[in-house]
Amino acid sequence: MAQVCLLGTPESTLRYELLSRETAREALATYDLREPYANSLALDTVSIGAAVSLLNDLNWYLVRFTRAALVQSDSVSEGEWLSRDLATAIRDGEVDPDATGTFLEVYGVEEGRPEDPVFVEREGEWTPEREGYDEVLVVRVTEGEFGG
Repeated sequence: MAQVCLLGTPESTLRYELLSRETAREALATYDLREPYANSLALDTVSIGAAVSLLNDLNWYLVRFTRAALVQSDSVSEGEWLSRDLATAIRDGEVDPDATGTFLEVYGVEEGRPEDPVFVEREGEWTPEREGYDEVLVVRVTEGEFGG
């Protein structure tokens, strides 16, 4: 099982933008949609591969209306998300899931809204501090995303 979470851009209303367009609406029709954060959309898929495939199908909309497309799979981490690029690399066998978790993008969540992320390089058993946030959203990223 894998989850997908799309974080909308501040200037868009993500749910409206996706569901008002026929192609995106049809791609999402079979999923139970949730909104875990303000201006977000989340759903469950059967695998990382299915999650990446759905994100590929929605790419035109993701480029225009999202600031992040995230995938979470308990087979990689029970509490941390994967960037779309990292999920794709894992699906394609280019990256061993056990070799992830060093490069992170961390969002503080305040009043249901993920703030701008910071990049953190994890060393050892690092755990993110909440530092006044209601929640912390940790996303594993590729080394290329981290450096770029």
